[in-house]
Amino acid sequence: MLKLFSKRKNQKIEEEVAAIQSGNEDARDSLLDAYKPFIKKAVSKVCRRYVTESDDEFSIGLIAFNHAIDQYSVEKGSSFLTFANVIIQRRVIDYIRKENKMTMVSIDEEETEEQSQSSILTTVSMKEFERQNETEARRLEIVSLTSLLREFDLSFQDLVEQTPKHIDARQNAIQVANTLSNDPELLQQLLLQKKIPVKELTEKVDVSRKTIERNRKYIIGITLVLSGEFPLLKEYMKEVVEQ
Repeated sequence: MLKLFSKRKNQKIEEEVAAIQSGNEDARDSLLDAYKPFIKKAVSKVCRRYVTESDDEFSIGLIAFNHAIDQYSVEKGSSFLTFANVIIQRRVIDYIRKENKMTMVSIDEEETEEQSQSSILTTVSMKEFERQNETEARRLEIVSLTSLLREFDLSFQDLVEQTPKHIDARQNAIQVANTLSNDPELLQQLLLQKKIPVKELTEKVDVSRKTIERNRKYIIGITLVLSGEFPLLKEYMKEVVEQ
């Protein structure tokens, strides 16, 4: 019953987002106000402290949530709240990094030894903070992708295990996924039918039908990454291809 309620709630949010994108600005104000607790929670998780509406970080989160409303598309696959959470946390992390750099630049060149040590500690702490938040951001992307893969009867583990071992095979599979993710009609078929439109795809790539079918799981997974909000996984994918 709880899962059913949650699903209906998410559907209602996505209907409201669609209405806003169609020009209903009153609905935008209502949604922003209703989800302030959600925004505070997302921002507080990044800052590792309780954030109030008077904090600059909350304002960044609110702007990010508003941006998410404009940028969200059901074709991306993930729920709106999952999408918004990723956008909020990424924007707040960027803001904190920028603020830290400005603080470091403003330190006087003739600072005392104590100030210098404090500066070093600040830099070390910030690097650790960035490392922890990148780890958390990657975890969120994996959770979002795992949820999306489930709709195709796939798992994140399938994506890992089905990665072609040879670099040429990986490049060919990613070439196919890149073509699929950049073709609106083919991508729409994939998302609606939950399977690769092989016949149409072979007309646009120099890869055999047999190769596409053999790497089906990997191609679907990479296509979902390329067409979604997964910047860290995209970067990781580039590293895998080059190995």
